[in-house]
Formats: sequence, structure tokens, C-alpha cells
Amino acid sequence: MKKLILLLCLLPLSAAASGPISWTEIFPGVWKGVAGEPEAYDLLRAAECEPFASALEGLERTPFPFAQTEVRAEVVDGKTYLRFPLRREEQVYGPGLNFQTVHQRGKILGLHVDHYGGRDNGRTHAPVPFYVSSAGYGVLVNSARYMTFYVGTAVRRDARDAPEARDRNTDPAWTSRPYSDAVEALVPANGVEFYVFSGGTPLGAVERYNLFCGGGTLPPRWGLGFTQRVEKLYDAAQVVAEAEEFERRGYPLDFIGLEPGWQSRAYPCTFEWDSGRFPDPAGLTRQLLHRGVRLNLWVNPYVSPDASIYDEILPHTGTHTVWCGIVPDLNDPEAVRIWTDRLRQGQVDIGVSGYKIDEVDGYDHYLWPDVARFPSGTSAEQMRQTYGVLAQKVTGRLYRQAGIRTFGLVRGSNAGAVSLPYVLYNDYYSHPDFITALVNSGFCGVLWTPEVRGSKTAEEWLRRFQSVVFSPMAMINAWSSGTKPWSFPEVAEQVKYYAELRMMLMPYFYSEFARYRFHGTPPFRSMALEPGFRSDPRTDTGSRDLEENPYLEAVTREIKDQYMAGGCLLVAPMFAGQESRTVLLPAGDWYDFYTGLYAGNGEEITVEPGLDRIPVFVRDGAVIPFIPPLLHAPGPGEKVDIEFRHYGRAGGSYLLYDDDGTTFAYEDGHYSWRTATVTRDARGELTGSLSPAEDGKPDTVGQVTFRFMTPAE
Repeated sequence: MKKLILLLCLLPLSAAASGPISWTEIFPGVWKGVAGEPEAYDLLRAAECEPFASALEGLERTPFPFAQTEVRAEVVDGKTYLRFPLRREEQVYGPGLNFQTVHQRGKILGLHVDHYGGRDNGRTHAPVPFYVSSAGYGVLVNSARYMTFYVGTAVRRDARDAPEARDRNTDPAWTSRPYSDAVEALVPANGVEFYVFSGGTPLGAVERYNLFCGGGTLPPRWGLGFTQRVEKLYDAAQVVAEAEEFERRGYPLDFIGLEPGWQSRAYPCTFEWDSGRFPDPAGLTRQLLHRGVRLNLWVNPYVSPDASIYDEILPHTGTHTVWCGIVPDLNDPEAVRIWTDRLRQGQVDIGVSGYKIDEVDGYDHYLWPDVARFPSGTSAEQMRQTYGVLAQKVTGRLYRQAGIRTFGLVRGSNAGAVSLPYVLYNDYYSHPDFITALVNSGFCGVLWTPEVRGSKTAEEWLRRFQSVVFSPMAMINAWSSGTKPWSFPEVAEQVKYYAELRMMLMPYFYSEFARYRFHGTPPFRSMALEPGFRSDPRTDTGSRDLEENPYLEAVTREIKDQYMAGGCLLVAPMFAGQESRTVLLPAGDWYDFYTGLYAGNGEEITVEPGLDRIPVFVRDGAVIPFIPPLLHAPGPGEKVDIEFRHYGRAGGSYLLYDDDGTTFAYEDGHYSWRTATVTRDARGELTGSLSPAEDGKPDTVGQVTFRFMTPAE
């Protein structure tokens, strides 16, 4: 009898509840797995993202990253249990937008859309259930439920690579957290679909995920300029005065953000102009556009009883309110029609450039509870997980219908939103954590801005501003503080230098966003996605004995305060109080961005840049396009001179992207890639050239010059 009991204990758990996984390779290196009976509503369907099929089909085939038989799925009591293997050498990145950590192996994450509360526990603005392995693959669990990920924490008794049991009484190597050989996910549903992306490298896996979700967003050119969000109760005259002051002082400005005071009532919202503060919205918009400045409007979706659409939209809202405002069911077509018609009339149709969508993330005591019900039948939990994505989708569609691109802000997102034209932000205000979020954003198909609000000192102000220039949206959010770029006179010139530098780098960042669109390459990304960075042995620290180091925290150093801005620039922000910092350079020669001088090769360096500079390094052979420091982004068809700056000793090239900068004509092929090339001639001197524009393709390049930054030996 004892032998029988022992035999039963050795059998796989819940064998009777286990079911086969149905696998399908849908694109090269992309496999879909199905377990049980997946729900009809999930993250990808909520986003309505369409894979960028032509780009995916052109990729090289890659093998499945592990044996498919190592993936296990069980459906028990209405819950699906998934298990994916982990090898001893793997580190895990993602899932979701984390603020304090990059390495996630050894974490338990409850993925739940929420305002970030100061801990990396899965409750965050974008809890994207997609994780990336250092072994070169990624996994997406496509469910709109609250999920729990056990990222190398749990140990099954039938584990293939089980840890050794140790005696705490006598063994100093005993650990309370034994080595785990799997990522396990708990999905509260009777089935789920999931995807495995095999890219050969971590970056390749991320690129496949981004392309599968439609390819990255391509902002209008003006979206990559500078934006100032004004105080919440500004009126039209103050907005015009702000734009005039930027111009008079010579600071770049592409769009102004109006906060809640533009509406007649807010918290909840009417979505209607306040006639006292803004008696002529159309005239204001025209006046600003004439100056080259656009308007972006703050909203949250919760409808005030004073709104003109209240009675009409009421039957299409949830059972609970937010700040006494009814909640439109954004899966109800009629609710979407009523809300977007309100936004179109008197806003989009008069030239408003976009929206800042607030409070679609959390906290629990702000948003609807999980007992709420919605007319579409979408559960409150599923609505919570996707509401930010739905809001991005329906507002983004307004601009697509108008044939013009937008670029806005949002507080909540999730999987599938890669192509939606929004940047995440929040009210949490830790500068170091903002940079870690920027590092992590590249793992999960979202964009993040380390926005500037207020600062206690001029040093902090400048350090924050320097960082935001090297991010998806260069923004001061002065809704409460009233700050302006020149608010600290002692650093106003340094701030102006970086504001102008942002404009000068516009063709570079625009080309990098085009790579995001067409190739899935995140424009801002972790060093862990930099090819060759992890494989350089000089980046390794600590023990490789997994019993001594079960969660790989030291197998490769966790780098959370430096990142790649595009393929050429390594950015290492400085924080208030720092006079020096270390920077870990990948293999290959790297050069100082400002001087062109040699910085190092695959090593850790210490830099003391002074207050005036944020450390930035450029890889050998890089060719970077610069334009003059314009006050506003170039308009459609406007020709602008370009200076290509070359760094280092090696020859190199850069693919420069061009289109009209405003419309969706690029989707019909109305764009161009031109190659800037630097080579050494027979005398050993560097020379540069730019390939000609193709006939009938966009050509906004004026005079071309080359500047060789690295001094000759």
C-alpha cells in the first residue's frame, strides 16, 4: 500500500485536468498555443491590432526556443495554469512596465492595471503579460484577466531541473528560495491563447512581438518637438501669451497642452469648452497654428451630469460611476459613437492635435469596482485591464478618419497597443525610477516619458530636463507648478541648449521611430536588448553557481540607469546630487557625443560631465543626422538642411527616413529611405555622401554637409 501511495505521488499533478496544447506557427518565429477554451474577449481583440504581416513574413525562420512538450497547461476549476521552462543561464525581462527593477527572475507579479504605487509587484500602468528571455525569445499570455506570473519562483515536485534539498541546520548554502526552472502563470479563465516569439536575440523577440501587434507607432514630426502643458485654469489669452513668450525667448515649442480648465466642468467631464475662459476655441486654434503651435486637450472619459451627451450616453454606461461621472462602455459601439462625436465636434474638427487621457489606470477607490457591470457584457475586470487601450483606440481612430496623425498621452495601456499613438506618464515623480521605466518600456511595446513637472533646485530641474530630451516626448507638465523652461534662471541657457538639441536631433529620432514602425525596433530600449552587450564577459559579476545565486541577480549586472536612444546613442542620465557616475559600455569603440573623443570599449568608465551635460556616447562609425535648431518641427514638404555627424574611426552609414510628416500616406508607400555613407578615400580621409531621393518619393532634405566629430590621429 505504501508503494502505491508513493507511486501516485510521483505522477504529474492534475493529470486528469491536463489537456493538449494546440500549436500553430502563424509567422516565421511566431507560434500560437491554445489551451482549453479561451474567452472571446482578450487583449489583442480589445486593441484590434492587425499583425504587420508583410514585415513578419520577410523575417528569417527561427527554431522554437525550447521543446514544445516542456510547455504545460492545465485547466482546473475555471482557472488555467501555464508553465514555461527556464534554463539556468536565463534572465527574464518584463512583464509589464516596471519602475525599479529590470531583472524579473525570482519575482511574483500580479498583473493588474493600476497607478504605480511604488513597488514592482505587477500593479502598474501597463501590466503587459509579455516577458522576454535573455535566451532570445518572448512569451505573451493573451488574456484580459488579472493574471499572476511566478517568474522562476515556484518549484514543482516533478520539475525537470529540481533544486537540491539542503539541511538548514548544517548547510550554510541553504536558501529559503530554492532554484526554480519555470515561469508559471495563473489565468482565471477556462482557457487561454498564448504566443511564443523566437527572435534569436532578445531584441529579435521584441521586434517580432511589436510587428505582431501591428508595428510601432509613427508620430507626426511635430510630436517629436517640445511640448508645454500649462496650468489647469489657464484661459485663451494666457495660452497665447505663453506661446508668444516661448518665441520671444527663442525656446522651441510644437504643442501646448490644456489641462482640465479648458472644459466647462471637469472631474467628471463635459468635454465642452468653457465659454468664459475660451470664448472662441476655433479662433484660438487657428491663431496658434499660424504660429506653428498645436493644442492637446486633457480628458478623462467620465461623463458629467452637466454634459450635453449625458442623457444620450447614459444607457451605454456601466453600473458604477467615477467621481460621480458615468463610465462609457467603450466596447459598446453606440457609446463610442456618442463620445467620439462629442470630441470631433468643436475639437478635432477645428484643428486640435490630440488628447491626454487621464485616470484610466487606478487606484481601486477611484475606478469602478470589480462588481460593476457593463452593457456590452465585458466584465469589470476585463474592462479595467483594457480601458486605457480602448480609449487610445477610439480617440486615435478620430484622427485616422481625418487623415492626420496624432501623438498624445495616456495613463493606462496593455498588450496590443504598440501601434497606438500614445505615450504613458503618471503622477509618481522619482527621477531614477522614471529612467528605469524608460529602460523597461522597450520590453513591452509601450512608450514612456520621464516628464518634468516641478523641481526643488536648479540642478534637479536641469537634470530632469536633460533626461526628457532623450525620451519619446520632450515635455514639461506645468498643470500644477506653472513652471517654464526658464523658471530657474541660473540654468536657463543650459535648458535652452537641450531644447534646441531635441529639435536638431529630430531627423534621427524620426528615423528611429520609422524603424519602430517598419521593423518593430523600440526607439528607446534597455542595454539588455543591445546586441553583444550581455555576452561581453566584462559585464559579468558574481557567482554563476545557481545554488548560491538562485535568481541570477548578479550573473549579468542589472543596468537600470542607462539606455539606448535609437541604435546609435547610449544615454546615461545624471540625478540631482551626483557629480560623477559609472557607465558600462558595450563591446566596440564608443565616443563622446559632444566632443567625438574616444570614451572606451566594453568597459566600465567613470564620468564627471559637470552640470551642463548629460553623458551620451556614440558607437564607432555612427552617422547621425542633425538639422538647425528650429522653433517648430518642419511642415509637410518643407526642405531643411541636414548635417550628418560621423563619430569614430570606422566608416559607417545611416538610413534616413522621410515622408510628409503628417498624414498616413506612408502606409501607401509614400515614404523614402536614403543612405548617408561615410568612407575613407585613397588618402585615408573620411568623405560622406547621401543617396539621391527616388523619383516620386518624399524629399525634404535641403543642403547636405558632413562633419567628422572625432579628431584625426
